[in-house]
Amino acid sequence: MIVSNLFGNSRLHNSLREKVNFTMKKSLIALAGFMVAAAIAAAGQSAVIPAETGAGSTSGSAASPATVEGPKQANPRYQLRKGDSFEVDFAFSPELNQTVAVEPDGYATLKQVGSIPAEGKTVPELVETLKKAYAMILHDPVIAVSLKDFEKPYFIASGQVGKPGKYDLRGPLTVTGAVAIAGGFNDNAKHSQVVLFHPVANGMFEAKLLNVKQLLASRNLNKDIYVQPGDLVYVPQSAISKIRKFMPNTAVGAYYNPATY
Repeated sequence: MIVSNLFGNSRLHNSLREKVNFTMKKSLIALAGFMVAAAIAAAGQSAVIPAETGAGSTSGSAASPATVEGPKQANPRYQLRKGDSFEVDFAFSPELNQTVAVEPDGYATLKQVGSIPAEGKTVPELVETLKKAYAMILHDPVIAVSLKDFEKPYFIASGQVGKPGKYDLRGPLTVTGAVAIAGGFNDNAKHSQVVLFHPVANGMFEAKLLNVKQLLASRNLNKDIYVQPGDLVYVPQSAISKIRKFMPNTAVGAYYNPATY
């Protein structure tokens, strides 16, 4: 009789435990759906974040900005970086011809005029800066600038892509193209919230969100965003994939479809 009661209590305990586990799984699935809906509902926002949170951003921080119809910019001009060097030629004052390097502080030191800010400038912008600087000692200076040693344009693909890493940017490339070069989305990717981080002034990153899932479904890539040199394309992890390992395979099959997210 005692043995029978012990087995009965054990079966009752197991039954209660299975019911609790099932209830917890349903709650987790509901929570994941709520998180996805809340992120999509935030559409229309944009963000500028500090550089230290850009490249290492998690899916939570990546979800802060929302869908932005970013400006399409093909063939962006190269912007000078620290360590780059360029040649300056004066048409009527060859004694001022020189080769100049962008120093670690972002400035370049020139003959007779001292230091000028150079980092972040394109060649046409640098020419205008030089003309203003040398106008103090020359009348209407004619100046030509050519890059001598510079970093090859690149972009970085990070997050839930097949092959995260640093890639050469050899020509006009959009976010969807960058994801394809990086091996495409993996099974954990959140297709609807791909984030493009673009470095701006003062060590900050401008973040734009692109709904690649919607673009591909509509077969209209006119709203795709061009990647610029130094950009980081970040694909966050979908909320449901974070709890997938805690769910039985049958439950995953019933509730999870990677293409949905």
